[in-house]
This record gives sequence, C-alpha cells and structure tokens, in this order.
Amino acid sequence: MRFELDEEHALLKQSVRDFLAKEAALDQMRPVMEENPEGYPPALYRQIAELGYPGVWLPESRGGAEMGHVGLAVVLHEMGRSALPGPFLDLVIAAELLYQASGDDAAHALAGLLAGDTIAVVAHAENAAGRSSDPLHTRGSGGRVLGRKRFVPFGASADGLVVTTREGIAWVARPADGWNATALRSLDHAQRLVDLDLDHAAALVAEGDAARRAWARAQQLGAFGAAAWLLGGMERALEITLDYLKERQAFGVPIGSFQALQHRAADMMLRTESSRAAVYRAAWALDAAPDEAPLLVATAKAYAGEAARYVCGQAIQLHGGVGFTWEYDPHLFFKRTKTLEQFYGVTGDQLEAVLQARGL
Repeated sequence: MRFELDEEHALLKQSVRDFLAKEAALDQMRPVMEENPEGYPPALYRQIAELGYPGVWLPESRGGAEMGHVGLAVVLHEMGRSALPGPFLDLVIAAELLYQASGDDAAHALAGLLAGDTIAVVAHAENAAGRSSDPLHTRGSGGRVLGRKRFVPFGASADGLVVTTREGIAWVARPADGWNATALRSLDHAQRLVDLDLDHAAALVAEGDAARRAWARAQQLGAFGAAAWLLGGMERALEITLDYLKERQAFGVPIGSFQALQHRAADMMLRTESSRAAVYRAAWALDAAPDEAPLLVATAKAYAGEAARYVCGQAIQLHGGVGFTWEYDPHLFFKRTKTLEQFYGVTGDQLEAVLQARGL
C-alpha cells in the first residue's frame, strides 16, 4: 500500500521544498558546513521558525501549527533531502520536552524556541558510547545543575539546554560567560558536537514519573525524526546517482545502460521506497494509533538507518573514482547517515525495542 499525502500536507511539502531550494541550496550550505564554527546560519533558522516548522506538530494553543506527525515527517523528509546543516532535529526534541514539561520557565523557553529567538538543544548522554539508557549522574537540585554531558549537538552556540538529571528535566539558560564546552571532531560536516561541564543556575521543569514520560516521548520523537531525515537523504542520494548514471559515459554509452549498475540502482530504490512506507506508517500511528507507535517508530528507525547507509554508500560507489572526492555531494549524505544511525536511538536499541514490542 502506498501512503499518499492529503492536500494540506502536500502543500506543506511543496512549500518546504521551495523554501529550502531558495534559501538553503546545498551549494550555499556547503561553505557554512565546512567553514562556519557554528555549523549553520542563524538567520536561516530564524526564517525557519517564522514559517512554523519547529512546532509543526504541536497544537496551536502552544504556538504550533497543529499539522500532526505527518506534517513533521514531511518537514524532516525535505530537510534530509537538502542535507540541511544545523540543529533542527535537536530543536524538535527540545520543543517536545518543553511542551511536556510544566511551569512558566518551560512555557517561556518553548515560546522562545518556536519564535526563533532561542536555539535550544538537549543535553543527555554522559558516556563515550553516547547511549541514552545508562543511569544518569548529573544532579539537578537547589536551583542548579551539576555534571558533565557528552556529545551535545551544537551545544557551544546554544542559547539554552534541556538537561536530563537524576531528579528530572531541567531548563538551563546560557550563562553570561558562555558554556564550558570542549569541541569534538565529527565525520559529519553538518554536525557540531561538544562536551559540556555544567555548574549553572537551572529550573527543574519535570520530575519523577512526569519526567520519565516526557523523556520516553522525546526519545520516540527523536527516533522518528531521524528516520524521516534519513529517508530524505537517501532519496536525494538516489536521485543524484541516477542523474550521474545517465550522464557519465563509458565505451560510448551512458553507464546507466549497464545491467549490473541497473540492478544496484533498483536495490537502492527498493530500500528507499520501503523506508518511505515505514516512516509514514509510523507518522500515521503517532497521530491516530499511539498504541502501535512504539513498534512502528522503532521499525522505521532501524530499517531507515541500514537502508540509508546502503543507499548512500552505493551512491558513492556508483560515482566511481569521483565518489569520494570533496567536490561531489554523495559523501555529505553518507556522513549525515552515520550520525543519524548512531544518535537518536542507535539501530541496535531500536531492533531490541521491536523484539520487545513483539514479545520476543
């Protein structure tokens, strides 16, 4: 069965694509990825906020666009196609945590994020593996947070952090003297990761069971968002590769006429289309059948991660000798895939979640 977008979501898809083609074309973004310490253009992210994309799934009463998780999938799908640099997915996860939290501090932080005044990201991992399931050591009490967080995306330039602690979830505004951040090297040019040493004033915005529910929900949304982004990346990598197979000639004919390469391109398309089905089925479940969502989201993330790695890897190989060169684009999609596979719910954890959901 092929999932089709309704008119509202189809219009959203076209508007996002048109906006990104005009304001965030890959040739415009590559210098930002490669040379800008922040890793993204803040002015572009203010435009993105003005269009309502960071809260596209949230209710209008909280500043969102109320277009559901299908709408969120559409936005992330298109951003994956454009290899958009920066913390958009991290903003989405932070927005979900702040939405699930309570109190004036969380409400004010969410409003700033959705308005484009605040870049807020989540600080969670505390070990070298970056796993989200290990016990936390960061403390959040007495109006402060104390601890060390690892692999914080765009943490050095963030205006605020949503921090997971042993006591719950805390909101930390950027101190006047900035963060104590240690930059980490990353394969992915669209990413900036840092380790953060925290000893800052903070507001605890969710505690106990409420914090655990909010974090579980944010993890699910992160896995879903990463799957949608992976879909966009592999889809665009496939398109770039098909164009190259039509243009590149060997022995006087396009190399796309060679049957062996056609078979490989067909495998790439099969995995892309299967990922599309998994992602949009998960989006539907998040909106209409929440009891089915854990299994379907885990399935989408696990499948899309492996599929994107294959498709983007094949894109490099089918470009031949130029596939690894800096001037061509396939390596950007492959490197982004590696980040999205490792973070936002590593593939092994998602497969384990699938087995548990099936009672195995």
